[in-house]
Amino acid sequence: QVQLVESGGGLVLPGDSLRLSCAASGSTIRWYAMGWFRLAPGKEREFATAIAWNNSSTYYADSVKGRFTISRDNAKNTVYLQMNGLKPEDTAVYYCAAAEYLIGNYDRPDEYDAWGQGTQVTVSS
Repeated sequence: QVQLVESGGGLVLPGDSLRLSCAASGSTIRWYAMGWFRLAPGKEREFATAIAWNNSSTYYADSVKGRFTISRDNAKNTVYLQMNGLKPEDTAVYYCAAAEYLIGNYDRPDEYDAWGQGTQVTVSS
């Protein structure tokens, strides 16, 4: 079973950038679809982005498209989330998730096998 640890969160100003990292251990992520979800106070968990294991295709929620970029480095067993043009509405705890051999349904949390503990991102002036 893969274990995930997120890092890179923090407090930033609107318009700033952050890069989150998700370091995996216990298993190679090579065969895992990797996703980022976020949970804001008073809201339901929301899909942000995912990257496929078989062809590294990427998928984005409309709310982050054009501003966020997901990438993976299988050799380092790490997934990244580059977030540019951050807005106050991006404030949330960001969770990394892994789904072995998943193809499709990347936006469904119940498809994922493992989750990290989350990292807080706060965008405020």
